[in-house]
Amino acid sequence: HTNQLSQQQSTTIKISDTMKLAILASLIASAAAFAPASKPARASVAVQESKADLEALAKKLNPIVGFYDPLNLAEAEFWGASNEATIGFLRHSEIKHGRIAMFAFVGYIVHANGIKFPWAMQMDGTPFPSETNPPALWDTVSEDAKWQIFSLIAFLEFWSELSTPNHKHYMAGGKPGDFPDFTTGPDGIPHPVPFNFYDPFKFSKNMSEEKKESRLRAEINNGRLAMLGIFGFLTEQTLPGSVPVLSGIVKPYDGEVMAPFATNYLGQPFGL
Repeated sequence: HTNQLSQQQSTTIKISDTMKLAILASLIASAAAFAPASKPARASVAVQESKADLEALAKKLNPIVGFYDPLNLAEAEFWGASNEATIGFLRHSEIKHGRIAMFAFVGYIVHANGIKFPWAMQMDGTPFPSETNPPALWDTVSEDAKWQIFSLIAFLEFWSELSTPNHKHYMAGGKPGDFPDFTTGPDGIPHPVPFNFYDPFKFSKNMSEEKKESRLRAEINNGRLAMLGIFGFLTEQTLPGSVPVLSGIVKPYDGEVMAPFATNYLGQPFGL
């Protein structure tokens, strides 16, 4: 099947602090105002996966469990798109969330052991927190610092959704998990970007496609394990005893692990 899918994303962000809004808007605008360069760093490969492909991949990922789809998502068609486009979305979503979970799992362990940078965290000389309870440590980070973090995440999310002749969207024949290269110059980002998000030091330049596929499968499995791991940590912290193997290892936390800010910006208009 050959499917053409055009997407239009519209994100409305309303923040009381105009400086914070300006930071986020400038990041997004800097990417939106420029088309990617005409010379791609990596060739784009058309990918249209089916349920049969998922079944074959599942056996390679875990021969014991195999293909497991109790919600029958592999036959779904989200938002009126084709089944192949929906599978592209599901594959990309799992890979991306697995990567985020691996960051979170490693970050949790690093902070729980009190490892931090020796220099100041903020321009006013504020040091990095010494708290060793990761969720409680996040609560001590200033709102300004959190907005900087989420502004960067917003830019990376925007950039990852680009669909161009040199980089097909994962729902339109693009490769799930593939992140577009950062392009510089008059047809790209208007300042030097020496490293790409994927393989910044070009270690994989001469790697065979078979080796890349093998490593991607390992990444998917590690991402799945990391998703279970980070939620295991947080579940035991908020519900002591719910994960017996972690009892006495992670510290209890009585805050809201799913609330990134001290202020409920989304709930304010509703009195929450």
